Amino acid sequence: MTGLLRVLPTLARFTVGRADRGTLKSALIRATLGGSTRAELAAWTDTYVARVERDFVRQDARRRIEKHRAAGDLLMLLSASPDLYVPELARALGFDGVVCTEVAWDGEHLDGHLVTPNRRAEEKERCLAQLRAEYPAATVSAYANAASDIPHLRMAQRPLLVNGNLAARRLARRYGIPCARWD
Repeated sequence: MTGLLRVLPTLARFTVGRADRGTLKSALIRATLGGSTRAELAAWTDTYVARVERDFVRQDARRRIEKHRAAGDLLMLLSASPDLYVPELARALGFDGVVCTEVAWDGEHLDGHLVTPNRRAEEKERCLAQLRAEYPAATVSAYANAASDIPHLRMAQRPLLVNGNLAARRLARRYGIPCARWD
């Protein structure tokens, strides 16, 4: 609880627009996990990824991943979430690579400051542009679930907004991006 109290000033700055999501994310990571060892977090990651894969990855998503894999597509997971678990989740799901928000370590202990920009919104768009430059012949199929993902979905030849809220669906439709509900 003491660690979370240290986040309150950053949360207050975020609430009034004086801190961005990356700053808040870093503060939360430092307050809750800062100082944890690589071994401690690896054990937590193994448990967490197994649970996410078992309980939260939708069957429609699994079918899409398999369809792309069978077609020989390059599978890249692009996420704003931190590299504390995203690379392991990508491996568990059979992705070829991952781009996500990276955090700092101090030797074997988690520092928690971000070493990359928070991979969200415009930053995610920049990352996709970089991947497109790296793989110019690739056809980009992109899946996302939030209004903040619309800019990078607009860059894909085959975009799909999945399980977006009403505002995200309206924005997607404005740009001709199809929407789906996956169970």
